[in-house]
Amino acid sequence: MVTAGNAIVGALRDDVDRLLAAEPDVRADAWDSVHQMRVATRRLRSVLRSYRTLFEPSPIAEMQQELKWLADLLGVARDAEVRAERFAALLAAHAPQDEFARLATESAAAGTSKTAGNGYVPGTTEYVRTELVGAERDRYARAHANILDALDKHRYHTLRHRLSAWRTEPPLDAAKSNQPAAEVFERILRKDRKRLRRLVYAEPAVSPEERVELLHDIRKGAKRLRYSCEGAIDVLGSPAKDLGNEAKRLQTVLGDHRDAVESREAILARADETHATGVNATIYALLADAEEIAAGEALAKYPAAAAFVSA
Repeated sequence: MVTAGNAIVGALRDDVDRLLAAEPDVRADAWDSVHQMRVATRRLRSVLRSYRTLFEPSPIAEMQQELKWLADLLGVARDAEVRAERFAALLAAHAPQDEFARLATESAAAGTSKTAGNGYVPGTTEYVRTELVGAERDRYARAHANILDALDKHRYHTLRHRLSAWRTEPPLDAAKSNQPAAEVFERILRKDRKRLRRLVYAEPAVSPEERVELLHDIRKGAKRLRYSCEGAIDVLGSPAKDLGNEAKRLQTVLGDHRDAVESREAILARADETHATGVNATIYALLADAEEIAAGEALAKYPAAAAFVSA
């Protein structure tokens, strides 16, 4: 009989290895490395949360706190990285350089444009690119420097040492971890699915203001179910894999929605900060409108993506 303790040790080992393997790439600032380390950190934290009954409570609570610290640290850089990439793509798709250069030239000829502090004429795509993409890249650089500083400090070294030990000897609860793995894992997946179902069922009754945050909570619930399923595949096989794929689909749909909503808010905030007017305001408005459309398109996929929780 495969015990729940033996099975969860195997799942934890894979997650810890992903996290520790990402560190050298993060130090080298390799492409997508911060994202990979953040995902590994959040995935490990999620698995520990779902399977927490198999562990001694105090060490798990401490580890959750440290993993949250690391995930939040990585998240500042990752969020800036995502926004920079998204803004660059939006500008390429919705702010054609030639058209806005023509409008900016007309403004200059009319004597209504001035060179900004960033060296570009307001009303040109390059001006907005600097205000949006350049600002986020600067935020990423500062956040990455903070990550490197933290990776060299005692707190992270202690976390890394503890995680290395947990690869083979996590603090299991002797009695609970000795139960049959299949029974325990099936029970945990049912619980995570039921939690997600409650959130999905609550969504139609909330106000529009509350809906955005509830959808975000549903996304987090789907991600938690996905990770608990992936941790159970070796024990439960295709049922866990299939359920995890459904949860991943829902997570992706609501992630796309959240990204578009937050991007639109950031664009509008930046337009206000720069007191955008004229052609410049037109570019910001175009980008914000594009994100509003993208959010609506993602949300249209939500009912079908969430249908599995009721099946």
